[in-house]
Amino acid sequence: MMKNPDRKRVPRLDELPNIGPSIAAGLASIGITHPRELIGRDPLDLYRQIGAKRGCRQDPCLLDVLMAAVRFMEGGDSLPWWTFTEERKRLLKEKADPLP
Repeated sequence: MMKNPDRKRVPRLDELPNIGPSIAAGLASIGITHPRELIGRDPLDLYRQIGAKRGCRQDPCLLDVLMAAVRFMEGGDSLPWWTFTEERKRLLKEKADPLP
């Protein structure tokens, strides 16, 4: 069952849908420590920052998770991360910008 917290009151990143301890730690490593800090953020930019901070290429599915989390915090439904896979593929194709 998907987590579906009250986005206005959720206090921790790992309480968001699709976010576990590892992704919460990755976000914290780039200065995102509260779910509200995801609002208005570019998931691709967050993905790249996490990769740069960790010093290695991240699984592209992380971008799907970040898209889901940002969208949820901006008022979208609580959806599984894989719902965003096709959108991620289109985004990267449009930008002709491969993942690092």
